[in-house]
Amino acid sequence: MDAITLLKNDHRTVEQLFKRYEQAGAHAFVEKRNLVDRIIEELSVHAAVEEQLFYPAARASVPDTGDIALESIEEHHIVKWELSNLEHVDPSDERFDAKVTVLIGNVRHHVEEEENDFFPKVRDELGRNALNDLGDAMVTAKKLAPTHPHPEAPDAPPANLAAGIIAGVKDRIGDTIKGVAQGSVTAALDLVNRVRGTKTPQAAPTGSSVTRSQAQHVRATASEATERVVETAQGAQKRVENVADTTKRTMSAAQDGVGRTASSAERGVSRTARAAKAGAKGTATSATTSARRSAKATSTTAKRAATTTRRTAVNSARSTTRTARSAAKKTGATAKSS
Repeated sequence: MDAITLLKNDHRTVEQLFKRYEQAGAHAFVEKRNLVDRIIEELSVHAAVEEQLFYPAARASVPDTGDIALESIEEHHIVKWELSNLEHVDPSDERFDAKVTVLIGNVRHHVEEEENDFFPKVRDELGRNALNDLGDAMVTAKKLAPTHPHPEAPDAPPANLAAGIIAGVKDRIGDTIKGVAQGSVTAALDLVNRVRGTKTPQAAPTGSSVTRSQAQHVRATASEATERVVETAQGAQKRVENVADTTKRTMSAAQDGVGRTASSAERGVSRTARAAKAGAKGTATSATTSARRSAKATSTTAKRAATTTRRTAVNSARSTTRTARSAAKKTGATAKSS
């Protein structure tokens, strides 16, 4: 990549952050902290690669650029102190906005001088191929550059190369640790909110890109682990619900069977009772009829017997009367003859 194009891209990135800060509300403290953290990282990396590679190459290859390069290094030094100060000031502090405004003014002045005076001279002298080679080296250097300002560190070669690498490694280790801490805290809050059933939004991670990236990675990893646990629990719950549903259906079927059996038994008992009642009624009717018939027959027989007895008595009385009369007649006749 062309070295000057790379540096101008850095300028554009920082300018966009400046504008976003200027448009932020007076009490947008979280947004302002995040923007300033990103500004600190962008300017720290940008200043490091310029001081390590671009300024030395320009001073060695382009005539009449030594003074410009030295002035740029001094402007970097002032900006680094401002950045270092802003790292420790709370966005709600009444002087925070003032410090950022001064920083933005200094950086814009620095960028204007570089792009209007310094860069054109370097481009004319070095040419496309050399600028591409220099740009490739700067891209590599960015990966190891400090992500925080170090105003007391050496800013000229060769000391700044070793110091920059050491500071860069230290910054990135520190940023990684901060990112792990932020990600762990956020992941814990995510879990608490999930257990409570709340959806309280958590603030985005702050700090350098390394810090933010690490925090997001830790949070995402924790979230994936939580999702696996939740899915396992949900699967177990679903299996329990299936067993419960099966048991419920079995109990319902059993109850239905018992109900049908009871109904059938009730119907059988009812039919038996009706049959018994009908049988009893029939038996009673038959008994009554037989009794009536027997009584009638007995009465008829008794009447016949009475009639026969009367006839017999009458006949006997008549016979006795006749016998008595005959005997009387014989006795009278005998008496008369004597």
